[in-house]
Order: sequence, then structure tokens, then C-alpha cells
Amino acid sequence: MAVHATLFTTPTCGYCRQAEEYLKRLDIPVKKRDISRDPRALEECQRRSGGSAVPVIVLKGKTIVGFDKAQIDRILGIG
Repeated sequence: MAVHATLFTTPTCGYCRQAEEYLKRLDIPVKKRDISRDPRALEECQRRSGGSAVPVIVLKGKTIVGFDKAQIDRILGIG
């Protein structure tokens, strides 16, 4: 099964851009979901994270709140 990530984001989020760039450097395809324009994305983001702060990353079924390289690496088994 190929690894991919879902990134809950907003257009102005700098940490979201950093998270997306990091995942792309790791060759992880990223599906972006803009919570400022998509009510369903906002609802899912809130359900997964307990709030509406971004970025929220879903990777291998695990939810990461914020851009946390160490947690991303742990989930992927690298580093």
C-alpha cells in the first residue's frame, strides 16, 4: 500500500507550506484540504484534532496536529 498524506490547511498558513514541502521531499503524495473554503474539510479537521488550528496531517491513519517533523519521521519509520 502506497503512503500518502492528507493535509488540512488554509491559504495563509506558513507551517502548512513547510509541512507540504517536507512531505514532498520525502516523496509522499499530499492531498490538500482547505478548511477555509470547504466546510466538510473543516468538520473532519475538527473531528480529528479537536480544534481548527492547522496544519493537521493524516499519515498512515495517524493524526498529527502541527508541523512535527519528528512525529512524521516516527510514523514513517525513518530518522
